[in-house]
Amino acid sequence: MFSRITSLFNIKYPIIQAGMVWVSGYKLASAVSNAGGLGLIGAGSMYPDVLKYHLQQCKKATNRPFGVNIPLFYPDLEEVIEIIFQEKIKIVFTSAGNPKLYTQRFKEEGITVVQVVSSVKFAQKSEEAGVDAIVAEGFEAGGHNGREESTTFTLIPMVKEKINIPLIAAGGIATGSGMMAAMALGAEGVQIGSRFVASVESSAHQNFKNMVVETKDGGTDLTLKELTPVRLIKNEFYQNVQKLYQAGASVEELKNLLGRARAKKGMFEGDLVEGELEIGQVAGLIHNIKPAADIVKEIIDEFEIVRKNISNLSSFSI
Repeated sequence: MFSRITSLFNIKYPIIQAGMVWVSGYKLASAVSNAGGLGLIGAGSMYPDVLKYHLQQCKKATNRPFGVNIPLFYPDLEEVIEIIFQEKIKIVFTSAGNPKLYTQRFKEEGITVVQVVSSVKFAQKSEEAGVDAIVAEGFEAGGHNGREESTTFTLIPMVKEKINIPLIAAGGIATGSGMMAAMALGAEGVQIGSRFVASVESSAHQNFKNMVVETKDGGTDLTLKELTPVRLIKNEFYQNVQKLYQAGASVEELKNLLGRARAKKGMFEGDLVEGELEIGQVAGLIHNIKPAADIVKEIIDEFEIVRKNISNLSSFSI
């Protein structure tokens, strides 16, 4: 299955596992890479020494390409960058920041750089900064999102129209048919997060994995836009956020409720009441927890079935 994305990363399938906080450790990243996709370690929830451990363990667990996702607001960013250089990591996905600040520095070390964006404007700025590919993420996605609230279905063709470098679609994709739809709109690969949360190798707490499987249509919401927009499961913490909104809460009051380590409490420690449970709208299509390799195979098998079905439509005239 060839595309500019498979060529860029030297992978079999154009499937990238998102580098999610509290979920994407070396076990998940190596499992996806071994299955033919591209696994990413999520640095956003790791202290520098923890990240170094995961990078070293991932190199032992797979001889295939893998990368790391770095939020550019990371407090120990300089130390993290040095670790990436020391460990000779060759693929870096950056998010939540200005790619102009670090892209050339990464490129000088022979690193392939991909920027995650949520709008056409930032896709263009990222291309100007010299990144090798773009992940355009619709607001269906779990976790932290852009403020534009553009859906994947509209964002992908709008970005495709304005850039020349390879485009990866993200947000609301968990199946082979979703992958086919994204590629029909102009993407050359897909980045998948929520489906891999509910994998055996995910470092998410079992309670959270089970909650993802139980989440139905309408079970998530994009909220806390005054701070950083985030899509959450509608648990008790979420309901408390809504009560503050109804009471006309200030930004400071919202910050106080959010506190510290709320995502860790929910996703990593399994507190389904007080924790922040970040997942995408596509959770309603996730019905089981299975090994990452089985997830990749399931997506590719469905993609091939859909492709054959579409080819059969050629006999129809309009």
